[in-house]
Amino acid sequence: MAGFSDQANEFPDIALVPHPAVTVIFDLGDQPFVVEDDCGSQQRERVIAGLAPNRARGRGLARSSECLQLRLSPMVAHAVLGASSELSGTVVALDDLWGREAVRIQERLRAARSWEDRFAIAEAVLARRNDAGRAVDPEVAFSWRQLVASRGRVRIERLVAEIGWSRKRLWSRFRAQVGLTPKRVARLIRFDHAAHRLAAGHGAALVAAESGFADQSHLHRDVMAFAGMTPTAVAGSPFLAIDDVAWPPSHTSDS
Repeated sequence: MAGFSDQANEFPDIALVPHPAVTVIFDLGDQPFVVEDDCGSQQRERVIAGLAPNRARGRGLARSSECLQLRLSPMVAHAVLGASSELSGTVVALDDLWGREAVRIQERLRAARSWEDRFAIAEAVLARRNDAGRAVDPEVAFSWRQLVASRGRVRIERLVAEIGWSRKRLWSRFRAQVGLTPKRVARLIRFDHAAHRLAAGHGAALVAAESGFADQSHLHRDVMAFAGMTPTAVAGSPFLAIDDVAWPPSHTSDS
């Protein structure tokens, strides 16, 4: 969880760089902070951005904005949100999944007197819904952990051999419970690692070599595919600059 307060409205329009997590945003400001996808569809107040949303942007409509952002690994999101594949590449309203409860939680968060109180409220809600939700298959959870641990470089054939499933079954169950295929998740994890390396000032050629890309052109294609911008633009992304402050020291959850 991370709390954001942009009182000076320094980032009225910011591209959301894809991350290997499902993002939930509670808007706590006086005026709505809008999240827009590449088709122009807008969500506000209580928003979910699924895995690898298509060129989503956050747009502040007020002089200042404030929000609580939650990053859920797909393992947790499956139980907490009650949806997986339906969220992939999309930006949707939390109300569509939680109904009036989403509104009540937002009201409690707004009434809280400190960020610590807000975090405690959110943690209690997540724990309750996680306990009541459906867990992913152990084989899917294992495959996810292996993909994260290897930074997206483990071979799918190895996962199939280790869990004892057919490739088709892994593909189907993983896609249903995580939201993307194992191969797509591997690409997303590699991209995320590379994006943060670029933002830290490392050159594209070195990042490509150290992040599992065939060459610099391969890195360029994947960065364009996920973020809709060049590696140079990603390196200077305000979203990633904020990311390093809000989510230290690790960017990917494995549970």
